[in-house]
This record gives sequence, structure tokens and C-alpha cells, in this order.
Amino acid sequence: MAPLSLRRLTGTLLILVPLTFTICFTLLQMLFEYPDILRQPTADVLTKFQAGGNGLIAVWYVLTLSALLLVPVAVLMRRVLATDADSASLSVATAFGVLAGLVQTLGFLRWPFLVPHLAQAYLAPDASEAQRAAAAMVFEAFHRYAGMGVGEHLGYLSTSVWSLLIALNMLRLPLFGRWLGWSGMLLALGIAVGLLEPAGLELAGTINALSYLAWAIWLMVVGVVMIVRRGESVPALRPSPIAR
Repeated sequence: MAPLSLRRLTGTLLILVPLTFTICFTLLQMLFEYPDILRQPTADVLTKFQAGGNGLIAVWYVLTLSALLLVPVAVLMRRVLATDADSASLSVATAFGVLAGLVQTLGFLRWPFLVPHLAQAYLAPDASEAQRAAAAMVFEAFHRYAGMGVGEHLGYLSTSVWSLLIALNMLRLPLFGRWLGWSGMLLALGIAVGLLEPAGLELAGTINALSYLAWAIWLMVVGVVMIVRRGESVPALRPSPIAR
């Protein structure tokens, strides 16, 4: 069993990171009508962004940092879940967890650094039609590549794989309880459904959004369990065959 100090550190991050992410996401809904705004014409998106001012940029920056903090969370979770009968799936999970933090960070980075410049160029009073067209083209290109491709598609994939494998490994440890493991696997599948949205399945976006919200709560619950439960009784259980 991992030292109590390590579990408390990991548990604290598991509470703070999704809580920060959820707060920022809520603020973006209020200030920027996110994510519905992304379905609007580019001119409307840039106008709304410009109107949000420095406060909106700050929210995007904090959201980006919260995504980056998934990297240490993934590394620490590996140490917490590691046992003498360590599993290959835990190593794979860590790789996907680190990837999840990195790709989501790369997807969000465009908002606090690139989009303010594009909005200013597009909405400048003396901007020519060619300048506006160029700014709109750059925005749409980064939106599809960095946003939809890297941040969302790879983000959904890596987050769902990490969550699924972490939840599987939780089943080996009495510290967490089987209900946390099974619920984590269910939420991982819900996040993965978002991969089908580009194929035209509109319901996939709703399922993904609801799963992410529940997933954030799930991470916080896991964090509380790590902090509150001392877990002196170390498992006399054999590793689950599915987690080998």
C-alpha cells in the first residue's frame, strides 16, 4: 500500500484539479456560452471572445493549467495503485494519462494566446476584408486541428483509456471499493462515446459532456477516499485477471 502522505497528496490533487476545471468550465458557460458558441459563425465567436476581455482570457488560462495538472495526477496515481503484483495495464494507463493532460493542454492553449490576437485583428475598425478573411481562416484551422483533433478527439481517447485502466486496477484494492472501480469504467465508456460525434452522432456530444461532469465528481470522490481512509488492511487479494 502506498504511504499515507503520498495518498493524501494525490487525493488533494484529485479534488482540486477537477474542481478547478469544473469552475472554469462553468464560468466559460456564463461568460462565453461555451461550448455552444463553437457552433456559431467565426465572426460571432471572435466578437463574443473580444467582449469577454481579460477576465475571459484568465479563465481560459486557468483551465489550461488544470488540464496540464492531469500529468502529475496520472504519475501519482500509478504510485498509489502500484502493488507487488504490478500490472502492465497500470503502465499503459499512466502513458495515456500523461497524454491526456498534454493533448488537452495543447488544445486549450490557443484560447489565452492565439485567439486574443485573432479577435483583435478581425475586429479592428480599420481591418480590411482580406485581413478579416485571414484571421477567420487561421481561427478555423486551429479550431479544427488543435481543438477538434488534438484537444477533443485525442483528449477523449486518452482520458477514457486512462480512466478505464485506472478503474480496473482499483478493483484490486479494498481501499477504494468495487463500486468506484465499476462506476469509473462506466464513465470512461461515456467519455469515449464523444469520439463518435464527428461521424454525425449528435447524441454523442451530450453523452460525452454529461460523462465528463460525472467523471470530475468521480475523481473528487476518489480523492476524498484516499485522504479519509487509512487503508491499514492491505490486500490479501490476487490481482484481477482483467487487470494483468
